Amino acid sequence: MSQEENKVILTDETGHDHEFDVLDVLEIGDNEYCILLPLDYEVEEAIILKIGLDESGDEVLFEIEEDDEWEMVAETWRGLVESENNGESS
Repeated sequence: MSQEENKVILTDETGHDHEFDVLDVLEIGDNEYCILLPLDYEVEEAIILKIGLDESGDEVLFEIEEDDEWEMVAETWRGLVESENNGESS
């Protein structure tokens, strides 16, 4: 993972790089999550990855394995986006 301002480049299992916009970083409990929007696809759906540390202590992004955890993060982010949108329209 490399990061440049609000962009992240992730390398997939085949060695291809994919660039993402960092939409948000959420701290929920003791965990942090990164909301990313792919730039190299025609996909307008954000993905959510968990921020953690590897064996060397370097920050890395992990897929969320538990559906309940993913749903909790997605709902939290949706609530924040809706709050921001409601605040802008008043």
